[in-house]
Amino acid sequence: MNPDTTAHEPTADRIAFEPEKHGKRIKRGLVRLVRYLRDALACFGLGCLIYLAAFDLTEIVSGSMAPTLCGDGKPGSDWVLCERVSYWFREPRRWEVVQYVTEDRMQVAKRIVAVPGESISLQEGRPVIDDDRVAIPASLSYLNYEPQGNLVRNRAQPCGDRYFFLGDDTQDSWDSRFDGPIKRSSMKGRAWLIVWPPSRIGFVNDG
Repeated sequence: MNPDTTAHEPTADRIAFEPEKHGKRIKRGLVRLVRYLRDALACFGLGCLIYLAAFDLTEIVSGSMAPTLCGDGKPGSDWVLCERVSYWFREPRRWEVVQYVTEDRMQVAKRIVAVPGESISLQEGRPVIDDDRVAIPASLSYLNYEPQGNLVRNRAQPCGDRYFFLGDDTQDSWDSRFDGPIKRSSMKGRAWLIVWPPSRIGFVNDG
C-alpha cells in the first residue's frame, strides 16, 4: 500500500463527523432564530399592552378645534395621539385639549376652559372665571369664543365638580355650551401629538 496515497484519503470516521458537525450548526442557528422570534413577539406584545393602557390614536373628523386640530374625516385630516399617563398623576388643567366621550357616546376633543369649582361666563369673546377675566396664553391669542347655549352674554355657568370644554372654532363646535360640563370619568386622555399628515406633525398647542 502506498503511504502517500492513504495519508490524504478521508477516513470513514471523518466522513461521518462532518455531516454531524454541519447538523449541529443548523440546530444552533434554529435555536437562535427561535429565541429572536420569541423576544420580538414579547416586545411586540409589551408594546401593544403599553399602547392600550397609555395611548389612543384618533382621527379628527370635524373643524371644531381648528386651527389647533384640523380635519373633516377625509384624507388629509389630522391623526392625533392622545396620552393617558399625565392624568394618572395629576388633574386636567385649563387650556389642555382633551379627548372625552359625550353622553350620546360620541368621542370628541375640545379644550378645557374652566375646571371644577369655578363658574364661567364670556365677555367680548374672552372667558371670565369667577367674575375675573382670564388671561389667554399668547400661543392661543386667536381664540374668540361665541356666546351661545348656556353661555349667552353676561350669564355665568357653574361647573360644579366637572370641566367646561369649548372648541377653538366656537362657530362650528358642539361643546359644553350645549352639553354642559363634562365629568372627569368621561375623559379618555390628553391630545398630545399630531402624527399625520407629515406637514402637520407636532405637539398639540395647549398654551
